[in-house]
Amino acid sequence: MKLLAVETATQQQSVAILEGATLLGRSDEAAQGNHAMKLIPMIDRLLQSTGLRLADLDGLAVSIGPGSFTGLRVGLATVMGIRSVTGLPLAAVPTLDAMAWNVRQADRLLCPVLKARTREVYWGFYRWAAGTLVQVAEERVGSIEAFAQSIEGPTVMLGDGWLNYGQDVQRLLGDRAGDAIEASREAMAASAVSVGLAGLERLARGEVAGRGLAPRYVQRAEAEIAWQRRVAAAQSVGGERP
Repeated sequence: MKLLAVETATQQQSVAILEGATLLGRSDEAAQGNHAMKLIPMIDRLLQSTGLRLADLDGLAVSIGPGSFTGLRVGLATVMGIRSVTGLPLAAVPTLDAMAWNVRQADRLLCPVLKARTREVYWGFYRWAAGTLVQVAEERVGSIEAFAQSIEGPTVMLGDGWLNYGQDVQRLLGDRAGDAIEASREAMAASAVSVGLAGLERLARGEVAGRGLAPRYVQRAEAEIAWQRRVAAAQSVGGERP
């Protein structure tokens, strides 16, 4: 199966074409806030460089979030537009799931981490079992303090959230800082290649996205939102932390 994969959840957007597990071509480019302006030309150039047309493809895969709200909307709209023209089956791949494919067959817990707002991250926990990626805990978004508290035991960390806040998280972990094991530099970024590999597996299982597909926006837990509101209110009047 020849599959076009698109990843626009971060500021480094990516497109790739795979034939099974074989990479036929890929392109990665800084979006710089211009996902919409750059994505279709990237896809066109990739098709030209691989000598393929849309008619030669057998499937599509797209990252659906969490991540950049604008990027996700652009990526999803573009891929769904291609589907409407071609009728190709589409796999919807959660961004953190796809990132976990960057570290395949690891024998430890995996934790993809993406930047959210200032000092906030999206994260999830995964493990490979008998060649299958298993989600161990639900995706979350929250403060780096909440993220640090969720780490239990040796875990491989990857993603731009870790690159930005990893040292802060290790300080918060204190004596347990060694539990956070940094992945290789090559495994850090969200990638259309991993979106494609995860998408191929989903399509093989018959998991084809419907027409009502929407970006996956992970929300913070209500308890944490309430806590941060109380902290902000106390600080605004010069009070102490609750």
